Amino acid sequence: MRHDRRYIYLLNSAQKSLSRHIERHVSNTAGISATQAGALFVIRAQDGALSGEVASALDIAPSAMTGLADRMVKSGLIDRRVDGQDKRSYRLWLTEAGLEAALLATTELGPLNATLTEEFTDKELEVVSRWLTAVRQRCQ
Repeated sequence: MRHDRRYIYLLNSAQKSLSRHIERHVSNTAGISATQAGALFVIRAQDGALSGEVASALDIAPSAMTGLADRMVKSGLIDRRVDGQDKRSYRLWLTEAGLEAALLATTELGPLNATLTEEFTDKELEVVSRWLTAVRQRCQ
């Protein structure tokens, strides 16, 4: 059996399908967008993260992060405070509502991750992970 080797097409198509799935399920369950969920996951791992650190982790422009943070503050998901060391920078902190939304999103995404990886060996998934990392690095 010959596998489809149109990697750019397959990757793009998979990403779109995954994004639509996440938007449907996370938005319905946690009331947040996939991007907001990603930001909450980053901030939960490092409460008080610099806005630029979160932008980098999400692979979005600093200006996009500013708008995202504005919407998340307005929704009560995070607090934004001026950094004590560098008054030009902001640190982002989870609120109780943000933590609750992150936990709901994690509850929804955990089974999805398991579904996406079932029937693949650890060795196969290591190759997939290595390839996706290489794609990201080589396309920057």
